[in-house]
Order: sequence, then structure tokens, then C-alpha cells
Amino acid sequence: GASRATDGVRSASRPAAARRTAAGGAVKRLTAPQPRRFTGRATVLFAVLIALALGYTYPVRVYLDQQADIERMEAAQAAQRAEIDRLTAEAAKWKDPEYVKTQARERFFMGKPGETLLVVLSDPDGAAKDAGKGTRTGAPKPPDPWYDTLWSSVRAANAERQDK
Repeated sequence: GASRATDGVRSASRPAAARRTAAGGAVKRLTAPQPRRFTGRATVLFAVLIALALGYTYPVRVYLDQQADIERMEAAQAAQRAEIDRLTAEAAKWKDPEYVKTQARERFFMGKPGETLLVVLSDPDGAAKDAGKGTRTGAPKPPDPWYDTLWSSVRAANAERQDK
């Protein structure tokens, strides 16, 4: 009994690790469990949010496309209204007889009886620069054969098709 009492006193003065080694043998070092990154609830919540995001993607895209269509149509409608206003104003001008006379003079070179009309041509780089030069002397060039004309027509049609 006395040795037990002294054993108890001695074991009280030793550190806890030494007591465990003496009592049970090898020491197992215990570590705190590492927490999981996502719990089951968080994973389910994340999956539901992804499903909702994917579910709402198409309707949102359709909505944005419709808004763009509405804006385009409103812009076209505003342009048509402006064109209608312009044409209405022009039609009102044509109701005035003086405007009709002015347009006839400018567009069709019409004048009142007894007036002498003078038309000024201003074409410094056009046909007037060749007016003083003589014509070519020599025989005119004969027309191309029909098959050359046909082939050039096919080439022209092909070039138009590739431009589009």
C-alpha cells in the first residue's frame, strides 16, 4: 500500500505525457480533424444555384434580344417619322405656284416667253478638256468575236457573284 501511495504522489508530479506512457505504453499524438471544404448542404446549395443560373440563361438572352429588337424598331420608326415630316414639308412647298415655277426653271431649263436662257457648263476635268484635240485617224477597231463577248460576260457575272 505504501508503494502505491508514493507512486500516486510521484505520478502527480510528472507531466501528463509521461503519465500516459507509463500507464498505457506508446503515446499516440492526436491531431484535430481537418474540416471539409464543403459540407453536404453547401454542395447541394451550390448545385441548385448552378442549375438556376443555367435555367435563367436562355430566358435572359431572349429578353435582351427582344429589347435590342425593340430599340431597333423604335429607331426605324423615328427615321420613318422624320422622312414623313420631310416629305410633308416638301409636298406643302409644291402647293405654292411660285415654287413650282422656280423648280421648272431650274430642273427643266424652262423660261418665260422672250427670255434668253444661258446654261453655264463647268467641267474643267471632263469632256471639255478634249474639245480642242483632233480625232484619231485610222480605221475603227473591228468588234470582238461573239465568243469573246460571251466569255467576258461570264467572267463579269462570276466577279459580281464573288463580291457578294
